[in-house]
Amino acid sequence: MTTTEIPVWLLNALTIKTSSTVPPFEQVRTGLLELIQQQRLGVGTRLPTVRALASGLGVSANTVARAYKELEQAGVVTARPRLGTVVAHNGDESRRHLLEAAQVYAERARSLGFSRAQAVRQLESVFGSGGPR
Repeated sequence: MTTTEIPVWLLNALTIKTSSTVPPFEQVRTGLLELIQQQRLGVGTRLPTVRALASGLGVSANTVARAYKELEQAGVVTARPRLGTVVAHNGDESRRHLLEAAQVYAERARSLGFSRAQAVRQLESVFGSGGPR
């Protein structure tokens, strides 16, 4: 897939904000993840090559490669030599893991005597402080 074969809507959806404090690879990773979760990139969809997407977005190939690698490690995409990178699932598994983690967190917060509001404020402070996205 060359840059000219990458759909314009995909490039527009993954526009890199150079003024952002979020690293470009993370913008690509989260952008693709959102498109997959919204099913705009369905299961089995072949993603553009690393070089083609990097060229289309105006970033280095290493930036896109890192985003693809992290998505692969999360099980969202699979990479196969000569076949490319393909959407493996739409994030349902990720949502299940998040729910499990939230349940463990809520149980732990309760056991420590924290209220729901206090536990939520703690999560918000972690997200607001540049912690995990």
